[in-house]
Amino acid sequence: MHGPEPLPEVASATTPDPRWGFGAFLLVEAILLTSAALVLAALGPVPAGQPMPVGHVLIGTITPTVVAATAAVLITRVRGNGPLADLRLSWRWSDVKTGLKFGMVGLVCTTVGAFVWTEIVGEQNASSAISALIEDQPMSVTAAVIMFLYLWLLGPICEEIIYRGLLWGAVERLNWGNEKWGRVAAFLLSTAVFAVSHLEPLRTTLLLVISVPIGLARLYTGRLLGSIVAHQMNNFLPAVAILLTTLGIATL
Repeated sequence: MHGPEPLPEVASATTPDPRWGFGAFLLVEAILLTSAALVLAALGPVPAGQPMPVGHVLIGTITPTVVAATAAVLITRVRGNGPLADLRLSWRWSDVKTGLKFGMVGLVCTTVGAFVWTEIVGEQNASSAISALIEDQPMSVTAAVIMFLYLWLLGPICEEIIYRGLLWGAVERLNWGNEKWGRVAAFLLSTAVFAVSHLEPLRTTLLLVISVPIGLARLYTGRLLGSIVAHQMNNFLPAVAILLTTLGIATL
């Protein structure tokens, strides 16, 4: 690794400044929370003592994040130069390779962090929100594969668009004196907000550990693809574990 690469051509000095900032990110966060509440209300209450139906789990998990990420992309098209320029979203094999490297580091950090965290809080309090939802609830093969693909591939894309795309871009464009400090500030704030936004207070410290290598991939490459790949790499083993659990092959 030889330091951050130049930003892609779509983000050159000739590209007009986007007409969105923190307000856009706050709007997307509001859309995320509101859509989650609306989906839960539309699905209706779950009878006491009964597990949440599989369909409800899938819809409630996937829909809000996809809706929010779609809103973020639309904002860049309406108020900016589109996601390729505004979110630094471009394809480079070098970014994929860098993302895989940081993702491997993230897997190690996540594994060690999860072990330590479980020892501190106990197994009953160490599970993620999604793990708690699907615990002891077998799914059909189709539903299990959909959940696996979301947790491994689609979810990271959506979350990266929101936090290390939209939020990162809003922070980076503030007047920090030079580009370096803007990128560092974007890394620090997006890392913290990403961890807190999962709304799992007990796991916030662990989520910070998980978030750091992903953010470093974004910081190092200067583009979003690196952090997307790192996030997907980091999510792969947990997604496999949940897949095996929902198929009744293993237990979390």
